[in-house]
Amino acid sequence: MTGGFAFERLHHVQLDIPAGAEDECRAFWHGVLGMAELTKPPVLAARGGCWFRGGGVEVHLGVVPEFRPARKGHPGIQVRALDALAERLAAHGHEVVWDDALPGHRRFHSSDRLGNRLEFLEPLPGDAGA
Repeated sequence: MTGGFAFERLHHVQLDIPAGAEDECRAFWHGVLGMAELTKPPVLAARGGCWFRGGGVEVHLGVVPEFRPARKGHPGIQVRALDALAERLAAHGHEVVWDDALPGHRRFHSSDRLGNRLEFLEPLPGDAGA
């Protein structure tokens, strides 16, 4: 606790998308990753974009006028059965780039259909720092 407040959890992460890309997002976030699409509140739905949830992870995809994919900034999503996810992404044509630079974890980077960078990681068995 710091200064009278405490962080509880990350509610969601938002990634930028171009106008009209919602179907591409659905194909990736629901079709490939299996996340459920959430109904956006009407006032926010009018802005475009879409929201997804899987497990404790929520991703909001918001329309921006001058879209540029995030090539460096990214969500880091912890998963179980990392190899199965890597195989699924590769089977759907998404590059999987393994990276062993994070102690205590196995991880790889990939991207959504729009080029936004994504990190998926899994703690090594028995790692207390995970």
